[in-house]
Amino acid sequence: MIDAYEDPGTPDRRGGWAYLAWLVRCQPWRSLAGAALASVWMVLLAAAPYLLSRAVDDGLEPGDTGALVGWTTALFVVGALNAWISIMRHRTMTRVRMDAYLRTTKVVVGHTVRLGAALPRQVSTGEVVTIGVSDVHTIAGALTVVGPGVGSVVVYVFVAGLLLSVSPLLAAVVLLGMPAVAVLVGPLMSRLQGTETEYRERQGVLTARIGDLAAGLRVLNGLGGKGLFADSFGRDSRRLREQGYRVGAVTSWMQALGTGLPTLFLAVVTWLAARLAAQGDLTVGQLVSVYGYVAVLVGPVAFLVDMGYQLGRGVVAARRVVDLLRLEPDPDTAPGTVPGGADAPGEPAALHDPASGVHVAPGRLTALVGARHAEVSAVVDRLGRYGPSDATWGGVRLDAVPLDRVRAAILVADPEADLFAGSLREVVGGRREPSPARVARAVRAAAADDIVQGLPQGLASPVTAQGRSLSGGQRQRVRLVRALLADPEVLLAVEPTSALDAHTEAAVAKGLRTERAGRTTVVTTTSPLLLARADTVHYLVDGKVAASGRHRDLLEREPGYRTLVARDTDDTEAHDAETDADAGAGTDAGAGAGVDTGEAVR
Repeated sequence: MIDAYEDPGTPDRRGGWAYLAWLVRCQPWRSLAGAALASVWMVLLAAAPYLLSRAVDDGLEPGDTGALVGWTTALFVVGALNAWISIMRHRTMTRVRMDAYLRTTKVVVGHTVRLGAALPRQVSTGEVVTIGVSDVHTIAGALTVVGPGVGSVVVYVFVAGLLLSVSPLLAAVVLLGMPAVAVLVGPLMSRLQGTETEYRERQGVLTARIGDLAAGLRVLNGLGGKGLFADSFGRDSRRLREQGYRVGAVTSWMQALGTGLPTLFLAVVTWLAARLAAQGDLTVGQLVSVYGYVAVLVGPVAFLVDMGYQLGRGVVAARRVVDLLRLEPDPDTAPGTVPGGADAPGEPAALHDPASGVHVAPGRLTALVGARHAEVSAVVDRLGRYGPSDATWGGVRLDAVPLDRVRAAILVADPEADLFAGSLREVVGGRREPSPARVARAVRAAAADDIVQGLPQGLASPVTAQGRSLSGGQRQRVRLVRALLADPEVLLAVEPTSALDAHTEAAVAKGLRTERAGRTTVVTTTSPLLLARADTVHYLVDGKVAASGRHRDLLEREPGYRTLVARDTDDTEAHDAETDADAGAGTDAGAGAGVDTGEAVR
């Protein structure tokens, strides 16, 4: 099977059938071994009736004990050998399916990582989840065709040849039986693909809504919209259930035909063989062998019907995977530019967003303030190159710089960024292994000392996926610790203190300025505690800079700004005066304040 760290290869994205064929080509020898073992297994199953007929005709009927013992021994040896072959066939086919499962999983995960920020804009979360949970299993099951599917065809031809030596009439019936099954099952396969495709589409949409509901339940409760959303979800769920019934109806017919047709087939051939034996055209041993042959064929015919069912579902699932693999990540460079034609600035440089007029000076703390969160976030997206942008970095168009260079230097710290499961040290350290002193400094800067001390094992304590074992404010500070440990040249932090109380917010404001001293930092916020620490504040109206300056200056000359950020005008002005004096004391004073705050929190 594919190794966990092995390159899965380049998948064939031409369609569902092409993708399934690629999975088979990725493991040719194992697939051939599965087909060969399945063929030998089924052929030996069909050989048993032949040996039994010889034991009857050559030993039992004439009373030849030696012949009877010989043929009985051969029957036992063939049965024991076939039991071993059956075990090897099952093990081989399990490996074939597991390879397909793991390879598809690696391909899907790898491609979603390459898509990066472009993924949520091109495909819903529900679709990705459904592919990972359901489709990969379905695709793996479809590769059953490689083993029992091939073996069923081989044994079908083999049994027809044996029957030809017994009775041409019976051989003709057997050879014509399979096309008759295909004629009956074929239309159901086409209908199954159609209903399965529609079901999968609705399932993806509903899964996405479940995620939206879980993420926004508190907001819905606050707005009183939970009941409305629940009613809508209930209607969609009922429609999905009805579509599931339609899929189940087709599936039940295929499974019924898979069991009933072989049985009917067995009855017809047995009736014909019995009439031929009654007329003296067949011996007793031949009658036994014909019954055995056809009884053996019940399994292969059922396999072939099930193979059609599995392939129908597998092709639908493979098409969904191929559709995901066809999505392209954001272009590495702007249209019309040469890939890699511009390089990142060799030293700290200014960021400029022409669409809003925001100018970010290097090595300083800049704050963006706006009444509409979406407008301010759009500026950050453009400065971080998470969307179409004319922004420049040191005078060079940001989208003309190779994307990996942009990501290495500019980090957007989103308040809803994923937190992966692991120890707290692993969560905040990411791919890096920062020193204990570096971690302690970042924890102190983010006022997260109480989080570390409150966990039973400190930094070694486990954190669940998305930080669900932490409160909202704790998750926000953990994300900030992670961003500070990444130590990017440019940090764009979106609402880094929105879930914190005033005391903790003040500590974070001091710690952030101290920890990022001399580094370019941009924060979006309406917190006066954080704004007072900024070197420059840009006040945005309708997505454009309406005024720029220090926080205190904007409070005095911009009524709209004052209304937006002053939580309590009198108290805020007094606090701002104190904070401005503290901030103006320089980096050393800020560092000392940061340490004092951290000690106070502890």
